[in-house]
Amino acid sequence: MREFTRNNKTRAMIDKRMDVDEAVKKYVKNGDYIAMGGFGHIRIPMVTIYEIVRQRIKNLSVAGHTAVQDIDMLMAGGCVSNVDIAYVVGFELRGLSGVQRRLFESGQVKKTDYTNGAMSYRVRAGAQGIPFIPVKVMLGTDTMRHSPGKVVKCPFTGEKVLLLPALNPDICIVHVHRADMYGNCQIDGHIVKDDLQVRASKRVIVSCEELVDTEVFRADPGKTIIPFFMVDAVIEQPWGSHPGNMPYKYYFDHEFTENYLTVGRNKDTSVMDKWLDEWVYSLDNFNDYITKLGAAHLYKLRDDEFLRPPKRGK
Repeated sequence: MREFTRNNKTRAMIDKRMDVDEAVKKYVKNGDYIAMGGFGHIRIPMVTIYEIVRQRIKNLSVAGHTAVQDIDMLMAGGCVSNVDIAYVVGFELRGLSGVQRRLFESGQVKKTDYTNGAMSYRVRAGAQGIPFIPVKVMLGTDTMRHSPGKVVKCPFTGEKVLLLPALNPDICIVHVHRADMYGNCQIDGHIVKDDLQVRASKRVIVSCEELVDTEVFRADPGKTIIPFFMVDAVIEQPWGSHPGNMPYKYYFDHEFTENYLTVGRNKDTSVMDKWLDEWVYSLDNFNDYITKLGAAHLYKLRDDEFLRPPKRGK
């Protein structure tokens, strides 16, 4: 990973703007290991997820850490062969995913067990450039039965510790509130683990709600969560997390997600095939998807005083 970064990452401030289809075609390959930013339904990179499905990329391994709607769409599109699983089968308060349950139970998608904490530690090790990290999570649980972690004796205390392998994804995709053309990024609200994931990954595709001038970042550099030299592609795409939630921008689309879940739970898989054709394959790009949803529907997701950012100070 260190050698890859030295040989392939530049500190030059170059224009990295591109369309999502170009970014996916250039950086996401069959068989890649992929990590995704955000959490569950919140600030998920759906614009890039849809394009990966649209381009019919296959045999992906996925970090199933905090993922819900994004990984479900990749699995529905037949893009995934392996998952490092922490919590993915459930759609939180909405219940279980029919798509994931079917693919895991049938063995079409293989899984390796971790916990959310374990996956976070693996990402941290990858970001630090170390081969493994000693932790106490998972010890004494059945999660260990299907995990590659190694239990060893601490050379200092004699205690049992678990060694987890570092995680260095081939590609990380993230959706942020604003970015500049070089790849500097700001995130409003919780950053989850996105700062660590981009540091751990070989390639990074960033989509943003708004493309802004670099002076915005120079004026308050402490807000730069992701610096430009870690980013390979920048995509400007308003509503790019839909049907997910974008903090202080729009809520998740409950109606759309419930419809999707109903389709995914249908035992007749041709029903999902028709859904994918309507919402992904028959559309040229994400802007067509947004147009199909309609302005009236979308702006209902913004109609709430709680979308306002909190006031600073007293």
